[in-house]
Amino acid sequence: MSSAAEQFASNATLSAFAKADELKKRLLFALGALIVYRIGTFIPIPGVDPDIFSEAFKSQTSGGGLLGTINLFSGGAVERMAIFALNIMPYISASIIMQMMSAIIPSLAAIKKEGEQGRRQINAYTRYLTVALALMQGFFIATTLQGTMNNGVPAVSNPGAFFLFSTTITLTGGVLFLLWLGEQITARGIGNGVSLIIMAGIVAELPRAAAGMLAQGSAGAIPAGVIVVVLVGAIALIGFVVFMERSQRRLLVQYPRRQVGNKMTQGEKSHLPLKLNTAGVIPPIFASSLLALPMTAFAAMGPNAPEWLQLTARSFAPGQPMYMLVYAVGIILFAFVYTSIVFNPTDVADNLKKYGGYIQGYRPGARTAEYIDFVLTRLTLVGALYLTFVCLLPEILRSQFSAIPVYLGGTSLLIVVSVTLDTVQQIQGHLLAQQYESLIKKSKIGGKRR
Repeated sequence: MSSAAEQFASNATLSAFAKADELKKRLLFALGALIVYRIGTFIPIPGVDPDIFSEAFKSQTSGGGLLGTINLFSGGAVERMAIFALNIMPYISASIIMQMMSAIIPSLAAIKKEGEQGRRQINAYTRYLTVALALMQGFFIATTLQGTMNNGVPAVSNPGAFFLFSTTITLTGGVLFLLWLGEQITARGIGNGVSLIIMAGIVAELPRAAAGMLAQGSAGAIPAGVIVVVLVGAIALIGFVVFMERSQRRLLVQYPRRQVGNKMTQGEKSHLPLKLNTAGVIPPIFASSLLALPMTAFAAMGPNAPEWLQLTARSFAPGQPMYMLVYAVGIILFAFVYTSIVFNPTDVADNLKKYGGYIQGYRPGARTAEYIDFVLTRLTLVGALYLTFVCLLPEILRSQFSAIPVYLGGTSLLIVVSVTLDTVQQIQGHLLAQQYESLIKKSKIGGKRR
């Protein structure tokens, strides 16, 4: 039998959406903010010739290094060297680092448990770390720009200390503006502001990728059958990711009968949901960031890099066997590490014991924690293998069919699917709240004013 919430959600039709004026305002605000973001991805950094840099960027067959990694999530802003070239990725990295430090450092763990005040302090530390990371990455990009040339023509008109300073500040300011814009989307839009910005950058490149693949197909570079297989495979992969992201194991939790006043209430049953992929997209992001370090160091040193660094950079280039092997091991390792940080079976078992809940067949406390850890470990293994498959598939396609532009794959596909699912849930939540409000008005709970 469906619950009341499911019955309300089933009634979320277009007519209900047309009556939700507040939801439409929030959607328009979010859309306007994303348009502002997309405009910023076309504003070049002062002192940089975007055409020269774009040609130099395309000449790099691997698109490697930190620039190629960031360009995947910035909607082509790095290729155009725009003011939003860093996108919001420094904030994502800072958030991940703070989450891991909060589980390792006792003082940060104590702050995190202080409720709303602790959350605000952790957010402040995250912003400080975001500025530091943005300054470092911005300085690296500014240094790389000064050495970028295309057919002997430099991409920077006036290199020097002033260019390094202005470019670093511009890129850092772009990150902070996008962070503020994401907070506005979260507060005044439909939530998930930072995630929507990242998704908008990824989705914005899809039309160009599809047009490029069709153009290569018409020119004969890619057989028509391969294009059909790629399109059908992409749709099937998206469906597979949606299924896996929504999959969960529900542990039945029993609550005993309680006496409320002179009445004895019946025991209640609930469930403890354990997601198949608890870590989300964090393991692929961490693994790809570590693998980008050799290419980043090689790009920074240029032709003067030592022979061992050049060999390492070539071995860990995207599509190489060593790159895919270490990438897979890194995803599996970080999936277990991050899951152990964000989900503590001992704390969950203690909370169940505190409120009188228990899992049938297992004694409350340590025995329940062992059972939850047993189930979670096996779910994490399946989730890690699923992440590895999704992230390695585009790398295998890139190594076997270099003419096929693999844009929406791996981490980007996971981000697009998860953000889309969260956004749909946010919209359904607003529609559900609007339906509840209409019921309250019809029932005249407050009575008529005499």
